[in-house]
Amino acid sequence: MIVADTSVWIDYVKGIEAPHTNLLDHELVHNRIITGDLIITEFLQGFRNNKDYEAAKEIMESLEYFDFVGKEIALQSAQNFRRLQRSGITVRKTIDVIIATFCIENGFELLHNDCDFDPMEELLGLEVRR
Repeated sequence: MIVADTSVWIDYVKGIEAPHTNLLDHELVHNRIITGDLIITEFLQGFRNNKDYEAAKEIMESLEYFDFVGKEIALQSAQNFRRLQRSGITVRKTIDVIIATFCIENGFELLHNDCDFDPMEELLGLEVRR
């Protein structure tokens, strides 16, 4: 199963032609794409138009859903955040560390278009779909 990060979904609905959006299009047909609370919130909060919001909400509701944050993921995310900091990495968005930690702990690959995940791949063992 694959988690598609908000960065990919935003480009996808904007119609941006790129390797990550093409891969999402392919994976939607051939694999199980999952989503969760954090991605749904990030993705849907950006829509100003109700029609676009409802269409995007329908996409999210069609995917397999997981709660990304619970006590264990929260504790491990804090450890991962601290590990990144000790390695000299400035984490810009805590939510990205939580998403990465969820993927690592559950053995899911992450499809993203966000360079903030790159050190998490190298230092934390985040598996990335390319």
